[in-house]
Amino acid sequence: MSGMYRHRLKIQVLAAALLNGYVLGFQKGKIFTGKAKAFCVPVLNCYSCPGALGSCPIGALQTALGAGHHVPFYVLGLLMVFGILAGRLVCGFLCPFGLVQDLLYKIPIKKRKVPEKIDRKARYIKYGVLLVMALFLPALMGAIDGIGAPYFCQYLCPAGTLEGGLPLVGMNPALQQIIGGLFQWKVLVLLGILAASAVIHRPFCRYLCPLGAFYGLFNRFSFYQMEVRKDKCISCKRCEEVCPMTVSVTENINSGECIRCGRCRTACPTDAIISRFQVKK
Repeated sequence: MSGMYRHRLKIQVLAAALLNGYVLGFQKGKIFTGKAKAFCVPVLNCYSCPGALGSCPIGALQTALGAGHHVPFYVLGLLMVFGILAGRLVCGFLCPFGLVQDLLYKIPIKKRKVPEKIDRKARYIKYGVLLVMALFLPALMGAIDGIGAPYFCQYLCPAGTLEGGLPLVGMNPALQQIIGGLFQWKVLVLLGILAASAVIHRPFCRYLCPLGAFYGLFNRFSFYQMEVRKDKCISCKRCEEVCPMTVSVTENINSGECIRCGRCRTACPTDAIISRFQVKK
C-alpha cells in the first residue's frame, strides 16, 4: 500500500486519461456514444465530456429519478459496491476533478485556512446537495411531469462545465450562438471553485460534492480501512498537519471526510499508520 501512496499522482493522471480516453471526441467536438456509455464510472466524470467513455453516476441517478417511474437500483447498487469496497479512496485516487483541485493547490501562492467553526458546518452542505439537488428535486419533478431535470448537473456541477460544457461550446460554433445565462452561471461557479482550489485544499470535495458525501457514509465500514497503531504513535501530530481534509487523524482516521490520499501515512515518522483491505468479522 505504501507504494500506491508514493505514486498517487501518476495513478490520478492515469485514471483521468482512461476515463476520458476517446481522443476523437476532442478532435471532432462530439461526445462518445458507444456501448460503454451505458455503464457508470465510479467518479464524477461528465457524460458530455468529448472524451468520456462512461456515464457519470450522479448524472445517471438524476436522469433515472427524473423519469418518474422507477428506482435506479443499478446506479445505487454500483455506488454502494464502490462505497463498501473502498469508501472515499475513490475520491483520493480516481476522480479527475479531484486531480484538478490537487494541481491548483500546488500553485505557490498564499494559502488560506477556513475558520474551524465555519469549516465544520459548511461540510454538511454536500449532504444537502446530495439529498436535495441529486435526489429529491429530480424525483419530485419526475413524479409530477415525468421529465425531472438533473438539477445538480444543470446548476452546480463544475466538473461538467470544465469537462463537457467548455470543450463542446469551444468547438461548436452553433452552440456558441445559443448559450445563455445558465451557461454563464455555470462558468462563474466553475471559476469560483477553481480560484478557491488554489488557496483551499479541495473545496469542492469538502463542501459541495454529492458523490463524496455518499462515499463518505461508507468510510467507517468499507473493506478498505486505515488505522493508527497506538503502540507506535508518538502524538507528534505531523499526520494532521499534512492532511488536506483537516481530519483529526489520531482520533478518527476513518472519518467520512478522509479521502484516503495517504499523506498522513507518508508523513508519520514512526510508521504508526497502516492501511489495508479487510473483511470485518
